[in-house]
Amino acid sequence: MESTTVGFDALNLIDPICRAVNEEGYTSPTPIQQKSIPHLLQGLDLLGCAQTGTGKTAAFALPIMQHLSENHQHTGSGAARALVLAPTRELACQISDSFETYGRHLNLKHCVVYGGVSLKPQIRSLRKGVDVLIATPGRLMDLYRQKYLRLDKIEVFVLDEADRMLDMGFLPDIKKIYDMIPKKRQSMLFSATLPPEIMRLTKLFLNDPVQVSVNPPASTVDRIDQRVLFVERENKNALLESVLQDDSVERALVFARTKHGANRIVKNLSRLRIKADTIHGNKSQTARMDALRKFRAGKVRVLVATDIVARGLDVDGITHVINYELPNEAESYVHRVGRTARAGATGVALSFCDAGEKGYLRRIEKTINKTVNVVDDHPFHSESIALKRASAEKSGGKFSGRRYGNNSSSRSSGRPAKNERNSYSRKPAAKRTTFKRRAPRPAASV
Repeated sequence: MESTTVGFDALNLIDPICRAVNEEGYTSPTPIQQKSIPHLLQGLDLLGCAQTGTGKTAAFALPIMQHLSENHQHTGSGAARALVLAPTRELACQISDSFETYGRHLNLKHCVVYGGVSLKPQIRSLRKGVDVLIATPGRLMDLYRQKYLRLDKIEVFVLDEADRMLDMGFLPDIKKIYDMIPKKRQSMLFSATLPPEIMRLTKLFLNDPVQVSVNPPASTVDRIDQRVLFVERENKNALLESVLQDDSVERALVFARTKHGANRIVKNLSRLRIKADTIHGNKSQTARMDALRKFRAGKVRVLVATDIVARGLDVDGITHVINYELPNEAESYVHRVGRTARAGATGVALSFCDAGEKGYLRRIEKTINKTVNVVDDHPFHSESIALKRASAEKSGGKFSGRRYGNNSSSRSSGRPAKNERNSYSRKPAAKRTTFKRRAPRPAASV
């Protein structure tokens, strides 16, 4: 968490919560926590605009636990007092872990439910009632329809990653859930972006909410060193191998656009004896959780994923996010690169851009309001793609008319100064990255 001048003890949190936070090594709240917690402790509704990695889970979890602890009630069979909706299984599990961690000194019960696994253990967890229920919308509706779950005791409702919820088509389920919970409640909605659809949802769900924001919508975290590498499509596998030879790439999350593409990247890395695994929608929940467990434990150095985990994946120590393929939606880029530079750390985001992805890069730069620096001295650099970009920049055409990066020593061509390029490390560049050129392999079709 970021260091600020305000400590958790200044937020009027009860001692058991402060002790748990301190035991995790956090002494100061992040901006979203500092801005949100006082309002939430007063029982106000809240609209929070914050990216993942800013500490927003604790921003709502700590006040919820304090409210439930100070106003203890027995819920009864199948009921819950607080409901947190999350768009993905991974995010739901991570939110559950936060309640477990920060509530270790409180006598509160929580439960997490999501699809892709057996209903029976989740039904058993709900049987005696819980204080906090964390759920994905689909499984929540299944449990409700089968009468294993009651929603008439909900006192606090949280809609997390609301923009992702809409992207995944959960709006009909969310509206049904809204109709099933008590009208008298405290509600919170968190979203990384605030498009018109989210503002309309806010009017439906929230009552005179306080609005807090810690980053402009669709911005990227300041601590992320973002770079683009122009490369021909058929050279992407060779470029990825070259990048992974850098020892500073300690733990890398690689994004592909398709499930089959992710599998083929891992197959190629395995041939090179680089420990890697995949996580995507075709894998069972058990396999996905196993891949995450190995990645967290350092048993695999590289995790290759599709956008299913761009939001919600919270793994400490991801040094590099590598966009093997640029996403066709600019906001997905924001969430992908947000997997690094978390909890006060720094990180590097590298994007491989081929000729067919220049339009995606333009939209990304427009969305983040920033021109991504170019690494042009890697062995697979495509000068033809770079020249098209430079030409468009000079003419004020397709690419933005700004310089590549903010360093005043950048040359008029728009490329970074020589001492800026080819640095993949999060540490100050004391030495240049060594690349090993070999005959490019044909790229896997993704």
